[in-house]
Amino acid sequence: MNTEIIAHPTLQHVGITTPNLDAMLDWYRKVLGMTVNKHVSVPAGRAPFTAVAFASNDEINHRMSFFEVPEATIDAERSRHARVQHVAFAYGTLDDLLGTYVRLKKLGMMPMWAADQSFQTAIYYEDPDKNIIELNVDNFTNLWAVTEQLKDLPLSCTSISILKS
Repeated sequence: MNTEIIAHPTLQHVGITTPNLDAMLDWYRKVLGMTVNKHVSVPAGRAPFTAVAFASNDEINHRMSFFEVPEATIDAERSRHARVQHVAFAYGTLDDLLGTYVRLKKLGMMPMWAADQSFQTAIYYEDPDKNIIELNVDNFTNLWAVTEQLKDLPLSCTSISILKS
């Protein structure tokens, strides 16, 4: 048993509380190709939520879990509060990222903003509960080159806006 060296676990999933379970599951299915692997209603008084759904878009049993809390509210001031700023999903190619942008635009789903951050290109969307989801692709094929580019990045990055027409 290792008790001295930091083990490096991999991020497996993110859990989100929502008053809009069906809308959230539909959005994540459309945007990320999430499949619900389990959806459970919870009897009243057994937990601080009424239902939970476990979803994934790969071989992991769940990348996201959604906890339905009907009385939860969406905080209009959330950008001014401490919170998780965004959750990011990476594409393997720029074509996949841009193809996703075009596919979502056809569905009427427009991004909040996009950025060429030198080391990566990213497009940001809001889900139905106003959580920010980043879709990105590395701008270098070698992961170490991406890391070195990030280390050398100036304090500002070049933003690009997405036209809504």
